[in-house]
Amino acid sequence: MNIVDIIEKKKYGNVLDAKEIDYFVQGYSKGEIPDYQISALLMAIWFRGMNKSETAELTLSMVRSGKTVDLSKINGIKVDKHSSGGVADTVSLPLVALVAANGVPVAKMSGRGLGHTGGTIDKLESIPGFQTEIPTEKFIEIVNRVGGAIVSQSGELVIADKKMYALRDVTGTVDSIPLIASSIMSKKIAAGADAIVLDVKVGDGAFMKDLDSALELAKTMVEIGDSVGRNTVAYITDMNQPLGDAIGNSIEVEEAVNVLKGKGGKRLVEVIKTLGGEMLCLGGKAKDSTEGKMLIEKSIENGAGLKKFAEIVKAQGGDPSFIDDFSKLPQAKFKIPVSSKVSGYIKEMETENIGKLAAFLGAGRMKKGDKIDLAVGIMFPKKVGDKVEEGETIATILANDKSKGEEAAEKLLSLIKFSENPVKELPLIYYKVSEKGVEKLFNE
Repeated sequence: MNIVDIIEKKKYGNVLDAKEIDYFVQGYSKGEIPDYQISALLMAIWFRGMNKSETAELTLSMVRSGKTVDLSKINGIKVDKHSSGGVADTVSLPLVALVAANGVPVAKMSGRGLGHTGGTIDKLESIPGFQTEIPTEKFIEIVNRVGGAIVSQSGELVIADKKMYALRDVTGTVDSIPLIASSIMSKKIAAGADAIVLDVKVGDGAFMKDLDSALELAKTMVEIGDSVGRNTVAYITDMNQPLGDAIGNSIEVEEAVNVLKGKGGKRLVEVIKTLGGEMLCLGGKAKDSTEGKMLIEKSIENGAGLKKFAEIVKAQGGDPSFIDDFSKLPQAKFKIPVSSKVSGYIKEMETENIGKLAAFLGAGRMKKGDKIDLAVGIMFPKKVGDKVEEGETIATILANDKSKGEEAAEKLLSLIKFSENPVKELPLIYYKVSEKGVEKLFNE
């Protein structure tokens, strides 16, 4: 078999067979095929695409390129959740606790933030003493004992994806649906879950900018999951504005705790309840997602989710006393209010650039290896459709560098558009995609 022949074949739009796909995936993983040839193949895939069978074969070959996690020693149906990434997407922290509180084990492996999107592991490391790097045996023991755990992804999982993603990032081939789908699903399959709930973000602050692309990605990932025996459901949710009120690390931990205390923002809580309800259904604890959603709601109201979150924090070496004293989390030196210069209604936001602004303050990474500041970020509770008055504080910049903070405060105002007339709220959840098909969940 010859890599040049495989590149030529895909260049002309022909279908690669399983052996050809496995040849280039394993060859690249082992360093036998150079970057420049895989770059050419990735660009051919970007232009020509892949059919369902090719995408499924690519996913499985990527799984085989590294180790897999065996979660069979965990009791019950293991349900995982994945978000395609966004701004103020504080879902995973309260979600894991709420699902675990209802008896569905959650053995979650998460990543760090990059670019305008936040990372669950970075947020958790704001908690004093919290350990995200835990041996697999200990990870399984915690899930069996407590019901849930969130750890950082092992460097030995899906080696091909790590190498290929780094290459896609510098060759303009990130935004290919077969490549995105295989990247996400290979990690989820290798991580050992029995069922998977996907949160596919769409809009300005997401990688998928339009509904058609988001829907195609969701369908592709659900088909991959179902084809390898993982019951998979996807929801397409809005990212045309920050989902929660906090954009940062320690401040998102605060917001997660406030959700569990029953004080969360409406849009964030609705996504958590929807995804959590689906996870309880897939985990066999609810007859359908509607009943599951009610159980999640109840676990917020009666404090079961908050109690479970404290147990998870303690089990992973953290100090749960911060739950009642947020001053124990990293704190920024400067709090700079952002005042509106006009009266009117918020019409739209440049969400991706708002996320990049938080990264500029130090809350995120613009490239791998960047050091982040866990204390800084943006508190931005306003949403599209909200009425504001001239001079009203609409956001707060949290900074450890005052000049950067003041620059960010000025820049934030340029990323928000206002209207003199009332503006409708944006839809939140657009579609549900499962083996049963596509269900529309919004009014246009």
